[in-house]
Amino acid sequence: MVNVQSRLTKEEKRTLSYLVGSKQFSLLYKGSVHGYNAIAFHNICNRQGPTVIVAYNGSGYIFGGFTLQSFTSSEGYLTDEKAFLFRLKGKDGLGPLKIPVKIANQAVHDHSQYGPHFGDATLVFLSENGAAVATKAGSATYTFSAEDLHGNDQVLLECEVYRVEDVGDMMEKPWRKIDWTPGTRNELMNQIASYKPPLNSVQKVRVLFLGPVGAGKSSFFNSVNSVFRGYVTSQAIAGSDSGSVTLQYRTYQVKNGSNGKPLSIVFSDTMGLEEKQGAGLNIDEVTNLLRGHVPENYQFNPSVAMQPETLGYIKCPSLKDQIHCVVFVIDGSKVEILPEKLEGKLREIRQKINKLAVPQLVIITKVDAVCPSLEEDFSDVYRSQAVSRRMEITAERLGIPLSQIVPVKNYCSEIELREDVDILLLMAMRQMLRLAESYFDNFSFEHTPQRDIYSEE
Repeated sequence: MVNVQSRLTKEEKRTLSYLVGSKQFSLLYKGSVHGYNAIAFHNICNRQGPTVIVAYNGSGYIFGGFTLQSFTSSEGYLTDEKAFLFRLKGKDGLGPLKIPVKIANQAVHDHSQYGPHFGDATLVFLSENGAAVATKAGSATYTFSAEDLHGNDQVLLECEVYRVEDVGDMMEKPWRKIDWTPGTRNELMNQIASYKPPLNSVQKVRVLFLGPVGAGKSSFFNSVNSVFRGYVTSQAIAGSDSGSVTLQYRTYQVKNGSNGKPLSIVFSDTMGLEEKQGAGLNIDEVTNLLRGHVPENYQFNPSVAMQPETLGYIKCPSLKDQIHCVVFVIDGSKVEILPEKLEGKLREIRQKINKLAVPQLVIITKVDAVCPSLEEDFSDVYRSQAVSRRMEITAERLGIPLSQIVPVKNYCSEIELREDVDILLLMAMRQMLRLAESYFDNFSFEHTPQRDIYSEE
């Protein structure tokens, strides 16, 4: 078996994924390996489903065509409303160009004697069974200039055909724009590390984490801690079990790896929520947690919430002991099958939180399970149709604005940090601080506003 390697660079593949709406490309055919002829092409590429043809010429152009339909050597035209021609790059920095089909029932001519054949001979790859393309000027099926498409250079250095999987999984453009660079990661870390609460009476922002068993509350803290430590580590107990792994009320501080100083944020971890009554976190405990009555290491009792007479009950908590932001952690891969009773518990908890005017954020975890194609590059998370849909479902079910929902990927199986994963985690953390800042605005204590947390990406 010949080891066939793609000629596309990582950046070129990213551009192609934008055009096609998918990140899953499997290289089927390579002219320099399998031969520049129609028979070789059809033997390999027939009945493969959606395919994209990518051609390279000596003038530096990378161009091609895409069809949702399978080649089958049907000797006729394939109807395809989604077919298009494209240019990935050209000379002198020419960027992407997409040329949609105009006559759908002539999108592709599927003939055993021809290579990939778009339109009525509009663009023919493997022309005359050679390393070349043929272009027909003035075609009504696809309207373009040969100069724009391939620089009028019809001799090919290479021709590749890829099977395209999960077509439509990716949007053409992200609906939230983020600069996925090391500079962004460093800027976010600096903003979070330098943040100080605006109230003199509060030294640290306290964030309460709530969510179903196994959603990833403890794992989120471990992941954020890893980012600031500079390596993957674990402090909070995390894992999977039939019940909650977290049984006690625990607070965690994140230390800045550069100087070892704790950040001005404290994560408060709780017992997981469960569908059954008398199991998991008692929802009546939420008010005690928000008001700061629950002491560190308190053993949660699913049957009854803490009472004023309970040993350890904090009777007169100050503002610094109270919760300033609540984070719901939801498993994105399970939000569509969230049990009705559990959904009811989450809504009831939200009502309790709203009465105390505490801002809320939802973190959607396990986005790699929602959209496996993200595993290679999480910077496409806001282009993923699947992730977008899970976020919309979460907004509907919990009654929370989409602007207060963010996706993340926790460090679970990795042993090294990843820039794209770090940025998602840091953006979620920054959003907590921004929401807490709005909570502090309700108090009239002497304060000095910290503007770093509001700077743009």
